Amino acid sequence: MSDLNEVLNQWKNNPAFMSNVTCWQTVAEKKGNYADFPPGLDRQLQEALKRRGIEKLYSHQAKAVETVLTDHRNVVVVTPTASGKTLCYNLPVVNSLIDDPTSRALYLFPTKALSRDQVTELRELASDLETPLYCQTYDGDTEPGLRQKIRRSGHIIVTNPDMLHSAILPHHTKWIQLFQNLKYIVIDEMHQYRGGFGSHVANVIRRLKRICSFYGSNPRFILCSATIANPGELAGQLIEEPLEVITENGAPRAEKHFIFYNPPVVNRELGLRRSSLLEAKTLAEQLISKEIQTIIFTRSRLNVEVLLTYLNQGLKKRPGENSAIKGYRGGYLPKERRAIEEGLRKGTLKGVISTNALELGIDIGALDACLMTGYPGSIASTWQQAGRSGRRSGTSLAVLIANSEPLNQYIASNPDYFFGRTPERALADPDNLIILTNHIRCAAFELPFNQDEKFGRAEIEEILTFLEQEDVLYFSDGRYHWMEDTYPAEEISLRSATRENVVIIDITDPQRRVIGEVDRFSAPMLVHEEAIYMHGGKQYQVEEFDFDEKKAYVREVEVSYFTDANLSVDLKILDLYGQESGRVNRAWGDVRINALVSMFKKIRFNTHENLGAGPVDLPETEMHTTAFWISLSPEAYGNMTLSEIQSGLIGLANLLPQVASFFLMGDPRDLQAVSQVKAPFTELPTLYLYDNFPGGVGYSKEIYNNYREIFQAAHKVITDCHCAEGCPSCIGPAYQEGQPGKQQALQLIEVILK
Repeated sequence: MSDLNEVLNQWKNNPAFMSNVTCWQTVAEKKGNYADFPPGLDRQLQEALKRRGIEKLYSHQAKAVETVLTDHRNVVVVTPTASGKTLCYNLPVVNSLIDDPTSRALYLFPTKALSRDQVTELRELASDLETPLYCQTYDGDTEPGLRQKIRRSGHIIVTNPDMLHSAILPHHTKWIQLFQNLKYIVIDEMHQYRGGFGSHVANVIRRLKRICSFYGSNPRFILCSATIANPGELAGQLIEEPLEVITENGAPRAEKHFIFYNPPVVNRELGLRRSSLLEAKTLAEQLISKEIQTIIFTRSRLNVEVLLTYLNQGLKKRPGENSAIKGYRGGYLPKERRAIEEGLRKGTLKGVISTNALELGIDIGALDACLMTGYPGSIASTWQQAGRSGRRSGTSLAVLIANSEPLNQYIASNPDYFFGRTPERALADPDNLIILTNHIRCAAFELPFNQDEKFGRAEIEEILTFLEQEDVLYFSDGRYHWMEDTYPAEEISLRSATRENVVIIDITDPQRRVIGEVDRFSAPMLVHEEAIYMHGGKQYQVEEFDFDEKKAYVREVEVSYFTDANLSVDLKILDLYGQESGRVNRAWGDVRINALVSMFKKIRFNTHENLGAGPVDLPETEMHTTAFWISLSPEAYGNMTLSEIQSGLIGLANLLPQVASFFLMGDPRDLQAVSQVKAPFTELPTLYLYDNFPGGVGYSKEIYNNYREIFQAAHKVITDCHCAEGCPSCIGPAYQEGQPGKQQALQLIEVILK
């Protein structure tokens, strides 16, 4: 019996463990569906595959290759993790390079780690060929001495959207060999290109196609994605061209045990459960102590560091021995991340705690178990994370450990809903005015715009005229030319609302070493003065945060707590895009958000008790975005007092971002809610749900169109919760604003759904 099966049997025979299991589903083994090599595949490529033990292709691989090589069509392949999607694009690309060594291909991956992973695999395939192929990563870590050679002679350029946006497209004159001969553009992990990031990337693709057209090339697109509900729609938004959608998976599947685990209740009256982090620590110790290689996903950078601290304390190592457990998240420097990936592949690391950075298809070897601390936010992401275990082994394990948040409790209580529901739709808005305008600035820097030119499918005459009036462009001989001294792509980040990251400097070290970074919008929450910043399992106290210079100075400390900051928000409506009036009014439109971090709490490790609070003195931040709002007329709420309405609205403001994110394939942090018992704009009790991204990315409109389904789910969360008056698993603590709100929240939902 394997060590994993031994642990699974122990759990099954442990009543204390099984009392917390709401679902234990065994995903059965499935045989593969195979197909012969397509006729258009070159002989030497077929021989190279056979030398690697590949005699046939999976059916989806064969169909993708044939669609590209024979039918000459764009394609998007949508199959689960570890289903061999890489060959779906490597085979057509390498085949075309064998036929024509002057041709070129561009690969786009959402992270640097994925880019480097793919180059290794491409080089292994190329080493078995007679035709020499030069494939290289081009990103921020590429040595300056290599860059000219890559631009001149690289057959396959592997990069990420950020590098394409800021370093390749603005300098296209240095990349003539690439753009004149570009035959294929590969976009992997397409499901990652949603929300604000996806809206940016769609515009980067518009710029890329514009430059290709200028140099006379018309490349085909090959896209790959984890399972989502609308792959054709999202792929169409990204490339704005017809394409073939392939969704039938031909890959075999090993047996997987999938467990939904709801931690025990520690305070029934308040509805509080034991921390999912502490439960993950206990389960991970049981697995890792048996040498079962385990990945633990958490929802935040802070949780990575907290859990890493717990596990390093619990799994004591001998003096001088390196820890077999590491953290992995954004903010770690490239060398640290490469070393961790290598340790997982070689098996020298037995455990890794990660944010969703390792959710993607980076080759980290054959992991046996995956623990998820909290619902990842979407069905697609849950399956993607669960797929990181059992990629090459027999029996594997995935455990979803719920926390006390409403969405987690909904999933834990309704596992059939999870297993029976198709994944969510991925949303992006390429025509978001702020994003579109910024990329038109970048595109104008790259090439002048003709007077009647469209940008992809977007009509841009008004934007060009506006930029001319702002002295960004000048109009001459029917064309708009760039006239500013600045370099626009440098000012625009694809990943956050601003390019301005805050660097974190360790002043314990005499060298004042930079140990990480955080985006400027998150910085007031994470690196305010007296905050405990955690990195690599170590604690640092923020001694000084220079907001203007974007620098946080930290000193290494050892304390028994971590910190969490509070955010207060004010909202004003600027414009209406749609509304429906009646007893209950709903609408969506533009709003202005003013946010201020005013205080922080100190929370003790292990017990998570509040040790005190302190003020935060930082400037207010302002953001324009879109929001959905719903307001109630006196006829609708009847005899409810304003105090009762206020209590119910506060409860719904806690609950609805969680529930709505389930339907929108977004992180709950992508949505925020504000309630006003007498809103200045409507003069009625009003609840607002807004996109937590400048300009909005489409969530508000989607909620406006599907609000009934979202409020019905919220009603079910509240009625299924066993607390008496409200708790963190439904509408928030009962003592909020001095009175219970559970029944009032239910009343308001029933009014809204009438």
